[in-house]
Amino acid sequence: MSELLSARVAGFLDLHHVMSLATVGPSGPHAVNLFYARDGLALVWVSEAGARHSLELEAERAVAATIAADTADFTAVRGVQMHGRARRVDDPAETVRLRGLLADRYTFLKRLDALPERLRDAVARVSLYRLDPDQVVLIDNARGFGHKETLVLQRS
Repeated sequence: MSELLSARVAGFLDLHHVMSLATVGPSGPHAVNLFYARDGLALVWVSEAGARHSLELEAERAVAATIAADTADFTAVRGVQMHGRARRVDDPAETVRLRGLLADRYTFLKRLDALPERLRDAVARVSLYRLDPDQVVLIDNARGFGHKETLVLQRS
């Protein structure tokens, strides 16, 4: 069951591109929308190290994220909720590998030389982050109102 559910979650994540990441800090909870790529069921993204969500996850790694399709039909509500621990990726080899996943998903990252200088500079200064989920919930109202399937992941 968990392999099938993992595959369904991965398929859903591959169909969508924007996650809402929730962090918490001294000013209270905060949410931000970010492009992501998938590494297994982990999510990776780039952000400026000085952004509020980046600073908050340096102090408190526990985060939550959601990915959902936009719909006005309650029977079409589908989404993924997850919580786990996020961190900045500092290992150079891992950074190259994960940036490659992002570039495969967002092809404009493979054509940086064609971007305006301001955007090239922005891409050059961002840090890479990773969310390793402890729990993933797949929501699918097509299977019944509020239908949820939960995947609990074991961390080593």
